[in-house]
Amino acid sequence: MTAQSPNPQVGLGMPQLPAPDYPADVRARLETDAKELISRYPGSRSALLPLLHLVQSEEGHVSRTGMQFCADMLDLTTAEVTAVATFYSMYRRKPGGDYQVGVCTNTLCAVMGGDAIFEELKAHLGVGNSETTEDGAVTLEHIECNAACDFAPVVMVNWEFFDNQTPESAKQLVDDLRAGLRVEPTRGAPLCTFKETSRILAGFPDERPGAVEATGGAGPASLIGLRLAKGEGVPPSRVVSPRGAAPSDEPQPGSQHLSSHDAPQPTADSDPAHPSGPVTEEGE
Repeated sequence: MTAQSPNPQVGLGMPQLPAPDYPADVRARLETDAKELISRYPGSRSALLPLLHLVQSEEGHVSRTGMQFCADMLDLTTAEVTAVATFYSMYRRKPGGDYQVGVCTNTLCAVMGGDAIFEELKAHLGVGNSETTEDGAVTLEHIECNAACDFAPVVMVNWEFFDNQTPESAKQLVDDLRAGLRVEPTRGAPLCTFKETSRILAGFPDERPGAVEATGGAGPASLIGLRLAKGEGVPPSRVVSPRGAAPSDEPQPGSQHLSSHDAPQPTADSDPAHPSGPVTEEGE
């Protein structure tokens, strides 16, 4: 019997070498930060999520070195750390760009133009999903719901909102990012790099002047439901202007007609003067 040549694509099961350690000065700095984070929790392993953001802020992704560091600081196995790092999508597993551009392709954003935006950006940037441009500036990915459906379609850059986007505005956005121009989110804090964002998510303060004050809150569209819940009445409705056109506050014909998305109208349950439902026996 002639022996077959081994398949070069089949691994031999050799164990992976231990992850290299951080340089001494980097590890000392990270240990100081890690101890501060760990001290905030009654159980040390509860600090794993912020520690993963911390090591991500160092390298731009969660490397094997970063996971080994987290395991050492929390007395965990690397398997336990890896299980968490691979579960949450906010942790990168490979190097990426300074700006993570996420296009929401969940149902509402998709039908409002999110799918078209994502396809246009892939062609415009010459990258696929979770890939980075050659200049290292932009990593493009499609993401699930950003909880901003009132402003669909939504694009996020390093988790800051860019609302009511179009393929043209999204392409201009990534072009400006790659050119190093100042880009302002629709709402929220000014943009910073992915590494800087990761450090903030780890739990360290955003020390940029005015950044905290600029975080703001929900947009007007999201607050209409809250106003209704407080009994402040239904705000006058109007036809929404096309994107790029100046908004008009002039009342439109039929603008007082309430849609199914407005406050509930009187029913038999809420207003006995307006009964509803069958008034005769079934079959009569």
